[in-house]
Amino acid sequence: MITGATLRKQLLFSTPAKLTLLENELLTLAKQYNWQLEAWAVFMNHYHLIARGEAYAERLDEYLNHVHSNTARELNSQDNRAARPVWYNYWETRLTYQRSYLARLNYVHQNAVKHGLVSIASQYQWCSAAWFERTATPSAVKTIYGLKSDRVRVYDDY
Repeated sequence: MITGATLRKQLLFSTPAKLTLLENELLTLAKQYNWQLEAWAVFMNHYHLIARGEAYAERLDEYLNHVHSNTARELNSQDNRAARPVWYNYWETRLTYQRSYLARLNYVHQNAVKHGLVSIASQYQWCSAAWFERTATPSAVKTIYGLKSDRVRVYDDY
């Protein structure tokens, strides 16, 4: 599980186009670096990912540094703010227990609800909930969404 944050929690991805920019870079570069995204949520000042590296995946830091470089460059171009620092850091947690992994999947899918942006996760355009509900079996959706995620410890002070 990965959480990335903007510098000083600045709300830099503050328009639908900027949120789409970040989401598209995360998804596109994940394929390029052979990381399979299983859940994602993108917000104005942070994002969450659940990612699984393929056997031949490139290093996670290379993937995320590429995402951060591309999005910072494009965001600064759009805002006419040359060389402005955009990203603060990212945190990663290796998920080794199935129940912990499944609870974090739910946490990421439901994060827009947690932040009060929507009342139903699949209504938030910049997260994986709608995709998950379309592509997973009904029993998988029920299982994942049925897990409590309120005890998941994730840096999410945004």
